[in-house]
Amino acid sequence: MRGKALRYASSKFGFPVSVKLAWFLQELPSLLVPLYVVVFTAADRNSYLSNQVLIGMFLCHYIQRTLVYPFLIRGGKPTPFVSFAIAFMFCVYNGYMQGRYLSHFAVYPSDWIRRPCFITGFSLWLTGILINVHSDHILRNLRKPGETGYKIPKGGMFEYISGANFFGEIIEWTGFAIATWSLQGAAFAIFTFLVLSSRAIQHHRWYIEKFEDYPKSRKALIPFLY
Repeated sequence: MRGKALRYASSKFGFPVSVKLAWFLQELPSLLVPLYVVVFTAADRNSYLSNQVLIGMFLCHYIQRTLVYPFLIRGGKPTPFVSFAIAFMFCVYNGYMQGRYLSHFAVYPSDWIRRPCFITGFSLWLTGILINVHSDHILRNLRKPGETGYKIPKGGMFEYISGANFFGEIIEWTGFAIATWSLQGAAFAIFTFLVLSSRAIQHHRWYIEKFEDYPKSRKALIPFLY
């Protein structure tokens, strides 16, 4: 999950935590907890290819989000401690829930990864993670060295929506939910949509208020629609 609403951060939510440190620590449980569950507990379903691939999809996101993304951040306002703590607790719980289900309880047909449900979900997951990573790259490179202030994002999905990074993550976890075909995956996808859609709308309104020349055809979250 992402908590990137930093331009709206307030001191009333606790003392500030370095944005790089906050991102690394708050996302770390989503990587370490499922790894622990898979490696150090009697995970009966680990030997099945479908379960391995699905766990790998989940871990792939958090390897990037924990070990890569935080160290690419340029500048950035500190994260309020309360926001950091909530994100940390969510990642502990969700990491355990997804890892535990997929390694201990999820039963799939032997040909699951060749079935339309998995192929559709995997395709959405891959599309979403690529959009997410590319959108983050665009945001990181908005300002040249030494520049300050905000700029209008351009390129990629930002040509169509203000919340391209949020859109990518929503698509990613929707695909994961379809690929796992589970209540656990669906719960994560719904939570992601509820949180990130509200942030996309907030960002969109902020851009419109901040920039008089903001593209009028650009939507908040869903290309051409909303």
